[in-house]
Amino acid sequence: MTLSDAGAGRVEQLENRARMWQVWKVSQEPRLTSSRIPYSVSVISWLHDRASADRASQERPRSISSISLPSPIITLGLSKFSRWGSEMKTWHDPPHHRDPEKEPASLKICFDFLDLTSRSFSAVIQELHSELLVPVTLFYLILRGMDTIEDDMTISLEEKDPLLREFYKVTKQDGWNYDGNGPNEKDRDLLVKFHFVVEEFKKIKPVYRGFINDITQKMGNGMADYCHKAKYHGISVESVKDYDLYCHYVAGLVGSGLTLLFVESGLANPALLDRPHLQESMGLFLQKTNIIRDVKEDFDDNRRFWPKEIWSKHVSNFEDLFDPKNREAALNCSSDMVLNSLGHADECLFYLAGLKEQSVFNFAAIPQTMAIATLELVFRNPKIFERNVKITKGQACQIMVDSTQNLRKVCDVFRRYARAIHKKNTPRDPNFLKISIACGKIEQFMESMFPSQDPKAIAAMQAAQGPVVPPEEAEQRAMAEEAKWDTIYLLALVMGFLFVLSTIMIGIAWLFGARFDIAINELKQGKLSRPPPDAAQAIAGKYDRGEL
Repeated sequence: MTLSDAGAGRVEQLENRARMWQVWKVSQEPRLTSSRIPYSVSVISWLHDRASADRASQERPRSISSISLPSPIITLGLSKFSRWGSEMKTWHDPPHHRDPEKEPASLKICFDFLDLTSRSFSAVIQELHSELLVPVTLFYLILRGMDTIEDDMTISLEEKDPLLREFYKVTKQDGWNYDGNGPNEKDRDLLVKFHFVVEEFKKIKPVYRGFINDITQKMGNGMADYCHKAKYHGISVESVKDYDLYCHYVAGLVGSGLTLLFVESGLANPALLDRPHLQESMGLFLQKTNIIRDVKEDFDDNRRFWPKEIWSKHVSNFEDLFDPKNREAALNCSSDMVLNSLGHADECLFYLAGLKEQSVFNFAAIPQTMAIATLELVFRNPKIFERNVKITKGQACQIMVDSTQNLRKVCDVFRRYARAIHKKNTPRDPNFLKISIACGKIEQFMESMFPSQDPKAIAAMQAAQGPVVPPEEAEQRAMAEEAKWDTIYLLALVMGFLFVLSTIMIGIAWLFGARFDIAINELKQGKLSRPPPDAAQAIAGKYDRGEL
């Protein structure tokens, strides 16, 4: 059998399995309710068109608590198998579907730019609830446009500074666009046709526009400040505080803006607004993980985002991290960076618990689970100082399936990779104990949310043991029982001592000629009282044999 024949056979097998799923799905449809909706389904890519009409007819609102996975689930993988000459990729039945046929031309162009500028977030954004679909898309494109200006080294600082600081104002200017980017800037077309984004931005709710403009203004000022710093002091970070501030501007503000949109739309718990540190951690966890992973790429571009406060504890110069002679010191430095990032993991899980709608949960959860998997990949991995490393497509497939169900499954993903990090930890690392504590803190938080002990089993055990005794009474009973056994042990010890002492004394008396036979005989006769004075002579005469 040739390789192509094997590939064809495999594809045929997968097609049959997909058809079996469709048959099973149809047979189960009358029994599907809001608490039993099939969510994650994987099929080969060329079946997408055939099933799209059926999926579109099944759109219905779903909450996190109402999502569960029926069996069987067909998983075919998220990877390309070129040896079979057939491309296979994973997709799922999303909770919401975008309907391009009902969209104006300008909005379609915005979604086209979303596909072109974002490989990571485009799919999950387009599956968001209809209330958030357009606002989040425009929010992303506005920030992407501003980032395109900030990244372009062909634009002078004198031109770049006012553009960044006043970028939030362009959303109010009809027909605004910008063609000052260099010809090689990959997202140049977005700014050239930015008037389509402005046109659609004016159509969303005023409250959403206010949130987005506020975050855009703050981020633009932060970007401008760092552009000045980069020109006069180089692209580097000195302290951990500066590191957190940089991540705040490029990622933390995004988390804050998205939280405002989620809560205003009624799809997240308003209590999240009272916990800004949770919003901040969602962005910082992602950004710090990317900075650790991209250290070699940034170094080649003369950018240094690892704070000097951390790397200076391990090497004298930042360049030394990439010298194979200093590999152990470099690994210890990377562990220090991973430790800094792990501090945000439990707060990310806390944040996810406040999301009430499935598509919003998916949008927020997938990047976080990818981040914890990436942290495990880069932890004590010398390859990050040689090239850019990424998790495999197979891992990404499994993580996406696990991340689009519920919080418990997301916690399982975090637990799996936290334990993997703990397993790779080594006593040679100066941060060995701190990393172990950080991993334990993540597990402890998840245990508080989802206890591993079965409440039903605990209740059954308590029922078998009888009524529950108050702790104070139980403690008194235990103390009384302990005192009783202490008394028994003490008496046994005294009696044992007396027995041994008596045995020794009787043995010594016998060795010195004591006549125990006389005493025993008198006892047999019942003579227990004190004898008269002449009794001793009578007894002696009785037993005298005249030997002397």
